Amino acid sequence: MRRTDCSPRRDWQTRVEELGLVWHSVGGQPYWDESACYRFTLAEIETIERASAELYEMLLAAGQHVLDRELLGDFGIPAFCHDAIHDSWNAEPPALNFGRFDLGYDGSGPPKLFEFNCDTPTSLIEAAVIQWDWKEAVFPSHDQYNSLHEALIAKWRDIAPPPGSSALYLAHVADAAGEDSVTTAYLADTARAAGIDTRLIELKDLGWDSAGRRFVDLDNAPIDAIFHLYPWEWLVNEPFGRDLVESLSSTLWIEPIWKMLWSNKAILAVLWELYPGHPNLLEARRVPLAGDYVRKPLLAREGANVTLVKGGATLAETGGDYGEEGFVYQALYDLPGSGEQRPVLGAWIVDSAPAGLGIREDGPITGNTARFVPHIIEG
Repeated sequence: MRRTDCSPRRDWQTRVEELGLVWHSVGGQPYWDESACYRFTLAEIETIERASAELYEMLLAAGQHVLDRELLGDFGIPAFCHDAIHDSWNAEPPALNFGRFDLGYDGSGPPKLFEFNCDTPTSLIEAAVIQWDWKEAVFPSHDQYNSLHEALIAKWRDIAPPPGSSALYLAHVADAAGEDSVTTAYLADTARAAGIDTRLIELKDLGWDSAGRRFVDLDNAPIDAIFHLYPWEWLVNEPFGRDLVESLSSTLWIEPIWKMLWSNKAILAVLWELYPGHPNLLEARRVPLAGDYVRKPLLAREGANVTLVKGGATLAETGGDYGEEGFVYQALYDLPGSGEQRPVLGAWIVDSAPAGLGIREDGPITGNTARFVPHIIEG
C-alpha cells in the first residue's frame, strides 16, 4: 500500500458532475481528490477482503449476544424500540444490508476496525462509480477493488417490492452540502437499474394517516416501502417516532430497525468482550482505557465530539452536539501518513459479501472535510 502523486484530469469537475457527484469540492478545495492515488498489491486487497468478511460474521454474533442478554438499554436505545428490534432481527425483512467498515491499515499489520457505518453510510457514489471511471480513464490496464455498483443493483433486484405494491420511496433531509441528496439519488439510480419504480421524497414531506395508521406521500398515497438516509436514532426521536415503529407492520423500512444494533458504537465494546485480542479489533470498552485511546460518542457522525488521548494528553479533539448518549473508549491506532494525508479505508459490504474500497484522507480525526482519494491494484 503506497500513496503516489497523479495528474488530475483537466476536465475532472465536469466529468464527476456528469456522473452525479455535484458535491466534489469544499471551500474551494477538492473533496474528490485525484491528485494522488493509493496503490495496493492483490495480496493486500485480499487481506482487506478477508477482514471484512470475518468482521461481518463477528457482528452477527455480537448482535445476537446483545439481544439474548437484553442489552439494548445499555446502547441508549429507547424502550419502545426494543421489541421491534428483536422482531426485525429474527424476521430478517428485505434489506440491502450494506455498510462501510472504517479500517486502519498500513499494508503490513492486519486491518483494524474503527467502526461500522451501516445505517446511513455515505461516500457511496465516490467509491462505486467515480473512482472506477477515474481508473478507466487514467489507469485502464489496472484493476480496482470495486464491485459495489453491481452488488447494489443485484440486491435491489433481490428485494424488489412485489407486484401491486407502491413505488419504492427514498427519503432524506435536504442537506446544505448536498452529500445526502447525491447519495440518495445514486441509490435511486441503482434501484431503477434493478427495474424498481422509485420516488424521491424529503423526510419533511412524509405524512401520517392517523385513520389508516400508516405513512403517506404528499398526495396521500400509501407508502409500502421506503429507503431512509436518515439515522434510526434520529427517526425514533422525531415526533412521529412511535408511529414509525407501529408502521413496521405495514411499511417496509430500508434499512431495517435492527441496524440500530450495529450503527451504535457500543457494539465495539461488545465485539472486544466476545473476541478479545482479535487481530482485526482494537481494544474497546465503555470505560477509559489505561493507555492511549480514542473517546467516541455512541451515536456521533462525521467525526464529531471525538477525543484522541496519547501519553495522558489530548492529541486532538473535535466539537459537536453528541455525547449525552455516552461514550466508548477504543485503543488509539496511529494512522499511516502525516499531516492531512492520513488514510482511513472504507471497506464496503453488501448482503454479507465484501464489495469494494473507498479511501478518505484527513488529519488525526477523519471528519466531514476529509478528501476522497481513489485507488488501483498493481500486479
